[in-house]
Amino acid sequence: MSATIVEMELPSEEFALSQTLSRVEDVEFEVERFVAHDDDHVMPFVWVSDGDGDRIRTELEADESVENIELVSELDGEWLFRMEWVDHIETLIHILVKEEGSILAAFGDESGWQIRVLFADRDGLSRTYDYCRDAGLTVDIRSIYQLDDGREGRFGLTDEQQDTLVAAYERGYFDVPRKITLTDLGEELGISHQALSERLRRGEKSVLKNTVIVGAED
Repeated sequence: MSATIVEMELPSEEFALSQTLSRVEDVEFEVERFVAHDDDHVMPFVWVSDGDGDRIRTELEADESVENIELVSELDGEWLFRMEWVDHIETLIHILVKEEGSILAAFGDESGWQIRVLFADRDGLSRTYDYCRDAGLTVDIRSIYQLDDGREGRFGLTDEQQDTLVAAYERGYFDVPRKITLTDLGEELGISHQALSERLRRGEKSVLKNTVIVGAED
């Protein structure tokens, strides 16, 4: 069996922080790390992006899904909170405790939560999907990767895209100022200027999607 990475979407109203998301316009949450100790709560570190930190703190304290909020850091209009989630966490508990899965990334706003999960095998995903269906919880599976797919599974890259990005990095294409032009790099790789440009753009988009922009659509 092979470990499986899954991108899934969950509606905000069925997830923790739903009250805060419904009350504060344009607020965004990004989870830095999850810790699950038992079947009753999880303890995430959550980055919050919003223009009014004091209001966010007030709304979080009023949110029935949250307890024990602590401001850990503030940086350039973003706040890192440590908190306990105690409600609307059934799907998380199943993944973290029952399946011993890992949450690789989680991003939430008023449109919903986008989560990337690592399961030990494909059966863990199947059991999670069945659990959510039986419990009346909504889960939308967007992408499934097997780790033995190699580069494609980890970052959505083809071998050509991976090799091209590595070559561009090593030859200084991404340096400021650049140490090599697109034309010269293309000549070294034996491909046209246009083909190289398209391959780099597609590779960069795949890396961003699978590392920075959680659950972004093509």
